[in-house]
Amino acid sequence: MKTETLARLQAERAAQNPVVLLTRLSDGAQHLWPQESLPDALADAARTTLGTEKAASVTIDGEAWFIHPHNPPLRIIVVGAVHIAQAMAPMAAPLGFEMIVVDPRRAFATAERLPGVSLNTDWPDEAMAALKPDARSAVVTLTHDPKLDDPALDAALRSAAFYIGALGSRRTHAKRVARLKDLGHDDDAIARIHAPVGLDIAAVTAPEIALSVMAEIVAARRGAALGAPRPQPSEARISIGISA
Repeated sequence: MKTETLARLQAERAAQNPVVLLTRLSDGAQHLWPQESLPDALADAARTTLGTEKAASVTIDGEAWFIHPHNPPLRIIVVGAVHIAQAMAPMAAPLGFEMIVVDPRRAFATAERLPGVSLNTDWPDEAMAALKPDARSAVVTLTHDPKLDDPALDAALRSAAFYIGALGSRRTHAKRVARLKDLGHDDDAIARIHAPVGLDIAAVTAPEIALSVMAEIVAARRGAALGAPRPQPSEARISIGISA
């Protein structure tokens, strides 16, 4: 690989931009996509490898190519170092996600309570500005505290996050919707929020809710049809998720 190509590849990866390295096997010529304009068939092959996240050898117009995708890491940004976040943590890595927990309450956001998780104790508006959620990011708010959840949801709705979820009952979410509209979000934007968060598995305990959330995130990432909104749980039913 030429030094210039390596430097460009490393720069794109450092900026967390999706990039595909294409190598023509006959002469070693290399290209980066989508940073370079390529013939349609080659660009389509590069796009496919990004979607599958697997390198591939292909033959296009009689030429053999090795196509290697470099996707930004998958991330789950969780606001609230609560019991549900604790239960989500051991599930994240085996599913291919880096989990980041944002909570300025330092007594809750500790390595002892959340081992193996990246912790951010900034206020959510500052944390989200630094984390810059992208199309490889899921954002989940769990605190029930508008001071913490709303800034994160505001930032998530202005981002390309592939999944946005918020814990809360019908009453809680209605109040949340009104506040988000005051921040300038319309109905289409707010419809991106999965609330109540998680697939409908009749979850009650924190581990069950965590499982439903992780399942819904995976479904959203894989493009599964999530169906009609599930019944809203009561405040009492979800109260386990807000204790720390």
